[in-house]
Amino acid sequence: MKLSTYNFLTSMAIKGVKVGFPLKLTINKKDVVESEFNPTFVERILPKLDWSAVYGAAQVAELTEDIPAVQPENIGENEVLLQKLHHLLFEIDVLEGQLECPETGRVFPITDGIPNMLLNEDEV
Repeated sequence: MKLSTYNFLTSMAIKGVKVGFPLKLTINKKDVVESEFNPTFVERILPKLDWSAVYGAAQVAELTEDIPAVQPENIGENEVLLQKLHHLLFEIDVLEGQLECPETGRVFPITDGIPNMLLNEDEV
């Protein structure tokens, strides 16, 4: 699971959950898969992302030295930061870990890079 995907996952489908975001991420095993850097793509996806979740992912991936806690203005002019965001969002691949609902504590495992977000019948 790429960390860009993590930013879009929510547990809002669980009965009684109002927000379900951001999920608490735990990484047990990760890999780095290099990909071509496209600064325009990174800049265009940023408005769709929740920066606090991006920073939270950076904390879990131990990349907080590279990613600021608050999204800087004029980020498109900072190519070094765009490269670091590209690395975090598109090159870090979570192979094993878990996602936890912030409201219920429900845990969703990540196995072989795939988060299992299926709900039990009584949770819907």
